[in-house]
Amino acid sequence: MKKINFRILSFLFLIGSIDLSQAQSIQPYGQLPTADQLNWQELEYYMFIHFGPNTFTDKEWGLGNEDPKVFNPTRLDANQWAATAKKAGMKGIIITAKHHDGFCLWPSKYSTHTVRESAWKNGKGDVLRELSKACKKYGLLFGVYLSPWDRNHPAYGTPEYNQIYANTLREVHENYGNVFEQWFDGANGEGPNGKKQTYDWPLFHKTVTDVHPHCIMFSDVGPGCRWVGNERGYAGVTNWSTLNIDGFTPGAGSPPTSVLNRGDEDGEKWVPAECDVSIRPGWFYSPSTDDQVKSLKELTDIYFASVGRNGNFLLNVPVDREGLIHPNDSTRLMEFRQMLDKAFAQNLILKAMVQASTNHADPGSQPDHLTDGKPDTYWAASGKTAELIIPVNPADTFNVLSLEEYLPLGQRVKSFAVDIWKDGQFQLIAKQTTIGHKRLLRFPPLTTEKIRIRILDSKDVPVLREVSLYYGRNLP
Repeated sequence: MKKINFRILSFLFLIGSIDLSQAQSIQPYGQLPTADQLNWQELEYYMFIHFGPNTFTDKEWGLGNEDPKVFNPTRLDANQWAATAKKAGMKGIIITAKHHDGFCLWPSKYSTHTVRESAWKNGKGDVLRELSKACKKYGLLFGVYLSPWDRNHPAYGTPEYNQIYANTLREVHENYGNVFEQWFDGANGEGPNGKKQTYDWPLFHKTVTDVHPHCIMFSDVGPGCRWVGNERGYAGVTNWSTLNIDGFTPGAGSPPTSVLNRGDEDGEKWVPAECDVSIRPGWFYSPSTDDQVKSLKELTDIYFASVGRNGNFLLNVPVDREGLIHPNDSTRLMEFRQMLDKAFAQNLILKAMVQASTNHADPGSQPDHLTDGKPDTYWAASGKTAELIIPVNPADTFNVLSLEEYLPLGQRVKSFAVDIWKDGQFQLIAKQTTIGHKRLLRFPPLTTEKIRIRILDSKDVPVLREVSLYYGRNLP
């Protein structure tokens, strides 16, 4: 997987080079993310593509008995998909290589229900080949969704099927380059023989990691990242990156959706939330929804409820029957990108001098690190509560505050408050709970000469890496 330069060196230094027995060193707290999970969280925003026979039959869940010749896009252009994602500011694409109907978007040797049997390119096409090349061309990461449920394969529901599914996983991971995320759907219904399958999750996970040890694996219980518990793209107002997974499985055996939405405060594993949602009412393309693409306000609300609540934003943009992203979808994506770029173009408190009520003795902890714009520096308090006061130019209007924890040392903050100086005193403008990778707060347009951030409660000494202030004048 292409590495993203951000703070791995700092992470390795903290856990490898410092003598953590020294009193002045900050001790890591609780479960910690791996370097791969830290890289993944920095992506923040990427594309989902649902594409297959359902695109042509106007169904969301195919039955598996569809004639494969129904799959016949006339102008399929994976470069158009990748160029659209790139211009939209997305970092990668995850495609439904195999949905529940069992149809494979590549000519799998383990199935007879594939593009090889379709009318597209007279059976000589390979969607995964074209997309993986396009992602590489445009500097995007490539990910795959392969449903273990297969409503077409005759072996589904038998002991042999688990190995057949593992073989398909290996086939994809070995033949299409780097895979940054493997999406496991926990759906488990009946196959063509009327039987259900008992999934061998350890086998599936090992198959992926044998080929791509840095791949993030998604499911209701991870292990790399978790479903957020809804398909609206909204993380919980409180969102812990840790989760209790012992005794749970993807699908029907998963934790309650309310738990998936907020995580477990003292969870046994680091399993951050991914927030999936479609830009249209359905996951697959339907001509009846061409005029139902989500509005700019809806996408903005989702962004602040996903990326802005310690999650990653996976936005589905279905490919149409020609094999292209529809103009209505791409136009909205460009509008959304333009709005975000303008909103976050200028950090109004970059390089501002920060006054902290307390500072940890760790030599790496400095209050001004909070406004230095560097992701590998941090400030830490000496106790579980603290106050930060940051000057603001009173001529500047703002309406967005961004807070970030330094996650290589764990997620710690349980609650915080934000005040602005007004009429000779501080006035409360927000009170919230967790921060995590990023917490974005929106306000009506405000002005002040200083802002105060109060850490009200923390599981251990709070460690923050950045505080930023913005004015998105076009935010809907």
